[in-house]
Amino acid sequence: MAGHRLGPVALVVAGGLSVQFGSAVAVLLMPRAGALGVVTLRLVLAAAVLLIVCRPKVRGYGRADWGTVLIFGAAMAAMNILFYQAADRIPLGAAVTLEVLGPLILSVVASRRLMNLLWAGLALGGVVLLSGGGFDRLDPAGAAFALAAGAMWAAYIVFSARTGRRFPQADGLALAMAFGAVLSLPFGIVEAGGKLLVPSTIALGLAVALMSSVLPYTLELLALRRLPAPTFAVLMSLEPAIAATAGFLILSQALSLLDTLAITLVIAASMGAVRTQSRAAKRRPQATPTALPDAP
Repeated sequence: MAGHRLGPVALVVAGGLSVQFGSAVAVLLMPRAGALGVVTLRLVLAAAVLLIVCRPKVRGYGRADWGTVLIFGAAMAAMNILFYQAADRIPLGAAVTLEVLGPLILSVVASRRLMNLLWAGLALGGVVLLSGGGFDRLDPAGAAFALAAGAMWAAYIVFSARTGRRFPQADGLALAMAFGAVLSLPFGIVEAGGKLLVPSTIALGLAVALMSSVLPYTLELLALRRLPAPTFAVLMSLEPAIAATAGFLILSQALSLLDTLAITLVIAASMGAVRTQSRAAKRRPQATPTALPDAP
């Protein structure tokens, strides 16, 4: 069993490293193209790569299949737009810490277990520490964008799993990415205009697209086919630590001892909530052991 799990776990960890270090590179690109311009470059270039590599079929799918992939694409676009707005205003580690509350809250609400109130309280304590008693320390708009991105991250997890079940290989991801790119295009053009066509900017945008979208989303999609959702959610809980490391190494965003403690509390709360729900699911033979509910 351990050998069977090692493959998908490695996929998720590699995806997390790629997406967070890619996000750090994206922050470096923002002075050239703006946050919305970077999102557009990331999604458009990632969609182009995936469509060329996957060459997804568009026939043979029903209305429910297309509805799933379109919602997945819209959630992906919204998650990226909101998160990059946050990363443009607050440190990367703080942004991802607030963002991860989305999947955590969804997991707690879905479980309806008293024990998860403890984990929610622990996460709340981490957020209070991170804010230093008030989000004005972080920039209120940046914190709000990160929290909104967290809601979209929860939707991304749900619809990524559903898309993976309905479409072979990474076909659904390629189609969803293309739809997300179309949604983001007007925003990027308005903010960056001709700056999006500068060759050096395109080159950096391609690096961000590969590191933050193509590689991690593909790895996660493949992992979700073989990995129980609770395990996947636990691994996702490590994202704030990876982001803080990337922010320190690439952006020189040093964390205070209080910030480090806050991130640790949120990670511990996320892992605890997922493990609690996983154990509860094992006690219910008829229940499906998922960390997040399937979308209606």
